[in-house]
Amino acid sequence: MERLNKYLAHAGIGSRRHCDELIAAGRVKIDGRIVRDLGVKVDIEKNKISVDDNNVRSEKPTYWVVNKPVGYLCTNHDPAGRPLALDLITHVEQRVYTVGRLDEASEGLLLMTNDGELAFQLMHPKFEIEKTYLALVAGQPSIMDLQKLLDGVWLSDGKVKAKAARKVRSQGDSTWVRIVLCEGKNREIRRMLAQLGHKVMRLQRISLGPVRLDRLPKGKSRRLSLLELNALKKAVEESGKKIQRVRNRIAGSKSEPVEEATPTAATEKPIVDTRPILTSRPPASRTATPPRPAAPRSAASRPPAPRPATLRSATSRPPAPRPVAPRQPTKRPPEVR
Repeated sequence: MERLNKYLAHAGIGSRRHCDELIAAGRVKIDGRIVRDLGVKVDIEKNKISVDDNNVRSEKPTYWVVNKPVGYLCTNHDPAGRPLALDLITHVEQRVYTVGRLDEASEGLLLMTNDGELAFQLMHPKFEIEKTYLALVAGQPSIMDLQKLLDGVWLSDGKVKAKAARKVRSQGDSTWVRIVLCEGKNREIRRMLAQLGHKVMRLQRISLGPVRLDRLPKGKSRRLSLLELNALKKAVEESGKKIQRVRNRIAGSKSEPVEEATPTAATEKPIVDTRPILTSRPPASRTATPPRPAAPRSAASRPPAPRPATLRSATSRPPAPRPVAPRQPTKRPPEVR
């Protein structure tokens, strides 16, 4: 069983979004009945699918590597009539599209396929599939400039940064710089280096994950080898496992029970102190024993005799006498004769 929009996309009808629009418009039929449910699944071997009453047959997945020259567009249609990257593989019968894009002034490796699921995984930033570029920039970027690329540069659509960056060689007043990215925003490298004051005069993509451009001439194409295809799928699978491990770790940390700081009243147990109680008096239940007679103290155990008062020296002044109030004469009462 496979989702209807995915099956139509693999069959070359269009992108998944375009196939959803066809389904919602009622232009898709399964076994002669119109289907508008976007989440419906079909059995490729049993069901008959048609678009505008034309039977749809699934295409065999195909993978091509193209060395795009400067001046070609990575789109399926251009109103101005400029050359397209699809014009370089007119011999391919299946409907293919580019995995990621290179702007008109850039050149290098393009992967073209009709495998929408693999294309999505290769381009989504969360899978961190490396894309390596060679850029010829004006001037001589310093070590600080390369470090800024690694730390991140703020652009109009957010902060972007390179996974690796190093100088390769000098060419006159310009420098070749090797840059590795894990995401591909519009004109990302050109805007990053422009923020640092270095204009990009030439930009070439030389690898996409384990797939390398090598010596493929400009404007030519070749099939992706089985070894390269397996290496791509393995890289995506390992990245998917890494993402799942991180999600499980986060989910596990959120689901762990939080221990309460104090026990609840229902589970709290009384604290019993089993240590003996020390008292200065014997318990009442015990009989009092007469005190033992004190043993005679020995001479060594007697307290020392008090020291005699020290005599004052002759030169020391005696204490001043206290003043004595004069005695008043007492009056006798008169004698009565």
